[in-house]
Amino acid sequence: MTIFAIGDLHLSGSGQKPMDVFGKHWENHFEHITARWRDMVTPEDTVLIPGDISWAMQFEEAKIDLLRIAALPGAKVLLRGNHDYWWSSISRLRAFLPAGMYALQNDSLALPGLTLCGTRGWDFPTEGFPLDAQEDKIYRRELIRLEMALQSAAKHGLPILAMTHYPPLLTDHRDTAFTALLEKYGVAMCVYGHLHSAGIPNGYNGTHCGVVYRLVSCDALGFTPVRVWENTTVPA
Repeated sequence: MTIFAIGDLHLSGSGQKPMDVFGKHWENHFEHITARWRDMVTPEDTVLIPGDISWAMQFEEAKIDLLRIAALPGAKVLLRGNHDYWWSSISRLRAFLPAGMYALQNDSLALPGLTLCGTRGWDFPTEGFPLDAQEDKIYRRELIRLEMALQSAAKHGLPILAMTHYPPLLTDHRDTAFTALLEKYGVAMCVYGHLHSAGIPNGYNGTHCGVVYRLVSCDALGFTPVRVWENTTVPA
């Protein structure tokens, strides 16, 4: 089994939010993703989707996008992003998802030889750019939620691959409270999204303090799923 990842699909089955307004490279982007997904992913593989799945505002509207993803090969593991306003009830979402499709929310999922865990995350404060009171409240709450997910994963005694939507670090800010937690729990890899266009170069790809980080927003990947873990043993 191979683990792939691709985030920030930004689907709009309702047709209300075409992505080509963000650039010509986004034109028919999901058709390009679908073609490459079918070429690369087998039914035995798993694909991680760390957030910003659908532009839908209500769960009923998001169902068409979830079913489009479900029709593609492999198991899928979803995480909530900052634009997934339709994701309000994890129990309702899990009840709807077809077999082989999973949703993480501050918890974990054990696979053969590997445990997945995840939470949305948030912007972190940096020198000269402090968070306001409301942002700081969300930031601290997301740290608690990440630790909850990591504690859940650690119980399985397997290598841990963490998913966040927001980047837990940047190229020029590699030591954060998020990275400290990932290091504390011995995480092998963390995949994240959220960054687009001019923000993509700010995303860190590489190993920092023993954790492999990979930016997997779809436009950063050329709208192609990327292999991140081969045979559930070592990072790709």
